[in-house]
Amino acid sequence: MNKNLLTLAVAAALAAPAIAPTTASAEAIVYGKVHVSLDYADVSNVVLPTYGFARDANNAVILDVNGNPTLVKTADGEDFKGWGMSSNGYIPGEGRASRLGFKGSEDLGNGLKAIYQIEFGVNLNDTNNNVLSNSDSITYRNTFAGLAGDWGTFLMGRHDTPMKISTGKLDLFSDTMADYNGTVGFRDLRADNVVAYISPSWSGFQLAAAFVPSGGATGGGNGLNLEEDSIADTYSIAAIYSNGPFYASAAFENLNSEHFNNQATALAGNNCPVNTVVNPVTGAYTSTCNFQDGDAQSWRIGLGLLDWNGFSLTAIYENQDQFNNDRFAAYTDPTNPATNWSIPGAANDADLWQIQAGYAFGNSMVKAMYGQADYSADDVVMGADYVSINGGPVFLENRTKSLDYDVATWSVGYDYKFSKRTTAYALYTDVDSDLENISAGSNWSGFSLGMMHSF
Repeated sequence: MNKNLLTLAVAAALAAPAIAPTTASAEAIVYGKVHVSLDYADVSNVVLPTYGFARDANNAVILDVNGNPTLVKTADGEDFKGWGMSSNGYIPGEGRASRLGFKGSEDLGNGLKAIYQIEFGVNLNDTNNNVLSNSDSITYRNTFAGLAGDWGTFLMGRHDTPMKISTGKLDLFSDTMADYNGTVGFRDLRADNVVAYISPSWSGFQLAAAFVPSGGATGGGNGLNLEEDSIADTYSIAAIYSNGPFYASAAFENLNSEHFNNQATALAGNNCPVNTVVNPVTGAYTSTCNFQDGDAQSWRIGLGLLDWNGFSLTAIYENQDQFNNDRFAAYTDPTNPATNWSIPGAANDADLWQIQAGYAFGNSMVKAMYGQADYSADDVVMGADYVSINGGPVFLENRTKSLDYDVATWSVGYDYKFSKRTTAYALYTDVDSDLENISAGSNWSGFSLGMMHSF
């Protein structure tokens, strides 16, 4: 699964300022945020090292004492060390989320209001790897229409998921190089086709629920899927308590399995066609069409003590299950036809957590974070010492690492508020992953100088 699948999840507005303007008239309020940064990054293996079988003078594969082929590095990886702006090119981390929006409401009488919002994502720097093009895209952010009253808010359109919003206030590094999505790996999602209800606040307690009727549409470039026909198989729910400095939240999100299948795959199911690839030593293995046979689910808990005498402390835990529940490869040993196994394309289960702390004094704030992620796969590869990925041999040890691996990350930062609307900051971030030689750019560190202005 890739990150494009993130746009397939459910979404809802939860924070009142995001869904209800400050005026009862039909006139639109213009708002936005401008956020830029100058960044330096040290990124390992943006070009991965390559491997091949060790061979003798007669070009025969050299075997080890166990009779397994010996793998050797044929070319070193290449690192990137350099400057960029706001997560462009090889600069890692999340985008800076500059935006321009319009929102408003109309009083319909009897305590009922019609509400609307149209919000655009505006890129202030290169996003298409061409710094001379001046043609970076404008995207849609939270854009919807709905009704609001004492009973709560109902809306339809595009917006963040209840799960995403449930911990948004707990990320002291949001929209920077150290954002918890681009470091720890939390899945914050925004989706189209949203139908959502948000309750009023009861003494600081609030509920939100949303679902996505897709109409046969999928995501991640999978096109249409006629099996994607449910009104509510993809949904998100959240409960939030916010009262003074105390904050707590719990959320659950379910992404229908058919979001991850294209039409041919969905119709074929487990009988989907395969491609046979010949391994030069042990024979053949088959690569399937990556049929997703289970829903992808996440649940998250957040706790926070926010701005208590200037001090903030937050903690987040998330479990992700079956985000890669596809069959990637089925292997047959030609010397032993009974030796068959299949493995997923990537880790399909993850446990993630992060703690953050900050202290504000005067116009300044110092802050720090530490987080870890533990990824694992349900299927254990048996009966072979290595598999071939993308046509090249890889030791089983490396293949196992691509299914079961850990990530650790930390960051420190300093914010200075020139005013309530303008903030400058400096931060340093480090991400250490077991996938250094397997996944391009998975290990990195960086320094960022940025400025944000809201209007």
